[in-house]
Amino acid sequence: MRAGGRFRTAVAGGLAALLCAATLSGCGPEVDGAVRRPSPRPSPTPVWDRSPASIAAVGDSITRGFDACQVLADCPEVSWSTGTDSTVKSLALRLLGPTGAAARSWNLARTGARMAELPGQMALAAAEKPELVTVMAGANDACRDSPELMTPVADFKASFTAAMARLRAGAPKAQVYVTSVPDLKRLWSTGRGNPMSRQIWKLGICGSMLADAEDVSASAEKRRAQVHARVVAYNAALREVCAADTRCRYDGGAVFGFAFDGEQLSPWDFFHPSKDGQARLAEIAYRQVTKA
Repeated sequence: MRAGGRFRTAVAGGLAALLCAATLSGCGPEVDGAVRRPSPRPSPTPVWDRSPASIAAVGDSITRGFDACQVLADCPEVSWSTGTDSTVKSLALRLLGPTGAAARSWNLARTGARMAELPGQMALAAAEKPELVTVMAGANDACRDSPELMTPVADFKASFTAAMARLRAGAPKAQVYVTSVPDLKRLWSTGRGNPMSRQIWKLGICGSMLADAEDVSASAEKRRAQVHARVVAYNAALREVCAADTRCRYDGGAVFGFAFDGEQLSPWDFFHPSKDGQARLAEIAYRQVTKA
């Protein structure tokens, strides 16, 4: 009988265990007659903050608002990133408001800058301890007098990698929003039918792509294809370097894919964004920075 009792006890215990496994509830250890349930794990804090409290901008003439307000002059107040012009509604205005944008945003970009200059700009940005850094650079690396003078992709990628390292050395928790390089071939296609833009481009603006705008010979098309391919490769490098940093967000090609029309290009050079073009860049940036 004792052996049979032990057998029945073992069977009962086994059935109870199977029942617990099947129901996944009510089988925790008992304390004073109560069932102890596992404590819920806290949700991890998201790495990306969609409402940063300060912004630093690095890059080139687009971020400086060059040729957006007057000919051959920077106009940082209409910058898509840190501008204070209410008609543009920059990223800083949208995130920080007018007072915050004036006090807690810094435009460190330089007209004419290429990617090799970005490490120095990033060091300046890190010194401000911003919560977000915006990056728009690369167009000048492709816009040279000829395709042969374009920055090699390996050098471009190395410079951006070094720039990220400089930022991390001084501001390890700063978020980084990286825009793609605009599609220069689409820009040529948009403006080449305008006699005024063709005349302006003859002055030497982005010669690798825009020179001899009406020329559609095989050699001219080959030249433009080289520049287009280099821009695509630059964007791939930006994406790869950014992906290696948990606090970096690439725009997924949004700026490259945006088709600037005549109203969104400067009336003085038909190349840089006008105020309206800056506003479109601000819209894209805000969507990318605030998306879940």
